[in-house]
Amino acid sequence: MHKIFFAIFAPLLFLCAPSFADFPEKNVVYQITFSPGGGSDVRARHQQPHLEKELGKKVVIQYKPGAGGSIGWANLVKQKADGYFMSGINLPHIILQPLARKPGYQTEEIIPVVLFQQIPFGLTVLQDSPFKTLDDLISFAKKNPKGLTIGGSGTWDATHIANLQFEMMADIETTYVPHKGGKPKQTSLLGGHTMASWFGPNEKMPHGDKVRTLAYATENPIQVSPDVPTFKSYGYPLYSSVYHGVGVPKGTPEEHIKVLEQAFLKIADLDETKKVKLKVGIMPIALDSESAQKLIAEKKAAWEPIVKKFSN
Repeated sequence: MHKIFFAIFAPLLFLCAPSFADFPEKNVVYQITFSPGGGSDVRARHQQPHLEKELGKKVVIQYKPGAGGSIGWANLVKQKADGYFMSGINLPHIILQPLARKPGYQTEEIIPVVLFQQIPFGLTVLQDSPFKTLDDLISFAKKNPKGLTIGGSGTWDATHIANLQFEMMADIETTYVPHKGGKPKQTSLLGGHTMASWFGPNEKMPHGDKVRTLAYATENPIQVSPDVPTFKSYGYPLYSSVYHGVGVPKGTPEEHIKVLEQAFLKIADLDETKKVKLKVGIMPIALDSESAQKLIAEKKAAWEPIVKKFSN
């Protein structure tokens, strides 16, 4: 009886089962959560022809800017979880925003497909600053509580959390000065309105010898500035970077995620891609979905108690 049932209905079950082998069967939307012409847009435009070649379908770029990316990510989690709608994602934004406020989404509602680049932060001063080393800066901060002004890109972003961690590790109190983005932060330091600032190498490079980075918050010295020490080398295990990648809504089939993941990883591995990034001070990486999810979980566990402590 069972054999007869299987013989009759097995072909029908096969026909009704979803087919993942043909994904994608239609165009894929690539959402950018920041304004056209910005860094996120430039990255996506560079990836677009390569993605279309790998996926065999058109990749349609659309924009949903506002509120530090949160409007776009709130839109992402409302989309059908089928792999046909993906969005650029930024860490720590998608972790810190839900911890500090109600942005319309939760970190767990976004599944990273891949993280393809990293911008580490370093504590940067003007070339003629009296702080020649990180120890000089810390010594001043200890003698002058809250007297050291340090600029950052905003509130509850990567630079803000880095500054809080730095204060805790070095046992100092500084005055953190948030700005509305990277450009105002740079202008403030160059104009002498802040004594130091958290700069990525991509922010430092255009200013040439006008600024110096005292230390980078990375495990090892970075490729574009191998002579600059790390916070770790001074005894402070501080690691701070912005990571850029792509995410999809929770519930997206693993098979579809894998197809997108492989396409992005292949692009990330191109020599052309690596050269373009390094030329402007961006570190090329290639973290697959599983590795990216692990990194997000680790960062959330590290940052959640800090946000709770300082946001009240």
